[in-house]
Amino acid sequence: MSTHRLLVTGPSGAGSTTLGRALATLWAVPHADVDDYLWMPGIPPYTHKRPVEDRLALMEALFVPRSSWVLSGTLRGWGDPVIAQADGVVFLTIDPEVRMGRLMRREVVRYGEEHIGAGGALEAAHQDFMDWARAYEDTEVPARQAKDERWLAGLTCPVLRLDSAAPLEKLVTGVTDWFGGGDAAGRSG
Repeated sequence: MSTHRLLVTGPSGAGSTTLGRALATLWAVPHADVDDYLWMPGIPPYTHKRPVEDRLALMEALFVPRSSWVLSGTLRGWGDPVIAQADGVVFLTIDPEVRMGRLMRREVVRYGEEHIGAGGALEAAHQDFMDWARAYEDTEVPARQAKDERWLAGLTCPVLRLDSAAPLEKLVTGVTDWFGGGDAAGRSG
């Protein structure tokens, strides 16, 4: 059996978790989301980060040593020990307006419009998140997009770039055609 250790990443709302889950299901391997290790549980969620050493220790204890896995999310800036064990990285891109629309729909489903809308208990947290997400492509400050590009350029494993506006089935096929039977060595996209 071939091994698959793959990171699926991109800006928030690009679909890395959706594609990661689909690939893990297809390959019958574990899937995890970086957010599960990055953030402490709490209400509202996604407000308190775990210290880097705790994130890495938790990932090493629960996930990374497995022979095959798919991980969704970003490791840039802190996850080098994990990415060093990956066979490849899929980086998703998408039009910013489409991405922000996806994020808004996801927020409504997750929390309910009454909680994130005007006067809702999560209104401020929701606005802060949407502002943060919208700034991904900002060129006036050191934007996360530019940081992602520098990080991707420095990786030693192969990287496949896909436009996640494509249907999920096409994205899955793109990855499986590129990744082959699990031997991604020498491939680049």
